[in-house]
Amino acid sequence: MRYDVIVIGGGPGGYTAAIKAAQRGKNVCLIEKGALGGTCLNVGCIPTKVLLKSVGLLEEIRRSAEFGIKGVDVSAAGLDLHQLQERKKKVTKQLVGGVGALLRKNRVTVVEGSARFADAHTIITGDQSLEGETIIIASGSRSKNLPIEVSPAMPVYTSTEILSLEEFPKEMAVIGGGVIGMEMAAYLAGLGITVRIVEFLDRILPMVDREITEILTRQLEKKGVQIFTSAKVEKITDHSVVFAKDGGRSEAGCQAVLMAVGREADLSDLNLEAAGVRVARGSILTDDSMQTNVAGIYAVGDVNGRSMLAHTAFAEAETAVEQICGGKAKMDYGKIPSGIYLDPEIASVGLTEDQAAAKYGADGIRIGRFPMAANGKSKIEGREDGLIKIISEARYGEIVGAHLYCAHATDMIAELCLAMGLECTAEEVASLVHPHPTVSEAVQEACLAVDGRAVHI
Repeated sequence: MRYDVIVIGGGPGGYTAAIKAAQRGKNVCLIEKGALGGTCLNVGCIPTKVLLKSVGLLEEIRRSAEFGIKGVDVSAAGLDLHQLQERKKKVTKQLVGGVGALLRKNRVTVVEGSARFADAHTIITGDQSLEGETIIIASGSRSKNLPIEVSPAMPVYTSTEILSLEEFPKEMAVIGGGVIGMEMAAYLAGLGITVRIVEFLDRILPMVDREITEILTRQLEKKGVQIFTSAKVEKITDHSVVFAKDGGRSEAGCQAVLMAVGREADLSDLNLEAAGVRVARGSILTDDSMQTNVAGIYAVGDVNGRSMLAHTAFAEAETAVEQICGGKAKMDYGKIPSGIYLDPEIASVGLTEDQAAAKYGADGIRIGRFPMAANGKSKIEGREDGLIKIISEARYGEIVGAHLYCAHATDMIAELCLAMGLECTAEEVASLVHPHPTVSEAVQEACLAVDGRAVHI
């Protein structure tokens, strides 16, 4: 069978590419070896946020007396983990079913099975040989593991397995202080589990602005979460995670371990050598139009290792299809937002303060900060921790970085993405009327603070 476009993988990048190509009149086949929706819908973004929503609601109930609620025995409040898992499955099933319906609506042929290259235009799946004028690789990623000694007596989970657990021990160690590790640590702590985080670098969430991670670290430690940074894990025994730190050796006692040291491109069974596709540092090499070194072969989503986020995969898929259909499209990775679903949330776009200072010089940037303790809506919601931070370059005043640590941060970051996409200055964003009372007012105030003109602080 011959197709205009063959897509390998049905995750965010793959199904988006397939639908967009079909909408442009292409005859499209999508091959998926697992469930449609990929990591994001099945074992990533969506199920994680379902769990975090429940522990967040539990925390709200426990704080209900602060809001004048009486007659509620908060000491009896807890989570039915079986019921929570059923809700997670329901949400996931609905969304995965929606993807399938969209593919059918757009007349995309879906083939279940693994895919491997026979040559640059031929894919073998099961007993079928499919030819494609263009092939888009969107095979996603898989969890990494550390090459260390692990006692068989210690349960060690990845983020995939832990999402489905209905029973937990009293103490758990989380190896890795990145986004996955921190979100799952928040979930575990919300269940009342003693959590110990072991991070190789000098701080948790190293991709986030340093000022925000310092505030977050203090807040987590107040809640009883133990954080060990600059710690190199050496082995996992039957009762602890052993790590080197400050020239010595320490242990994080636990009854189970979450291995959250990141994800890597899933290249298994693709047989890329047969197509001549180049790989570097475990990911497929692409240019900013998502083309590989082989004409007619593209790679989008986690498999290219550029930015392992679902919304990046969406954008890369659209970029690739536009290029395939004769247009000229390129990704701008400098304006892709990121979100971390803690409580409060963290959202960022552009440069951190350290990155901006390195690029423009310490005297070449201006920074505006607004603490959430001075924001009326944050006080109303009982979410006064955190701040909003705007970074602009000094010459023209253009915003080059925005960092939100507050309620609704992952929703509000879109305003700053638009502003940066239009090359707005902090003054221009500050001139926009923001509704009151909202958390978004703090964005305006932080932009005013860049020039020392904030009103409410």
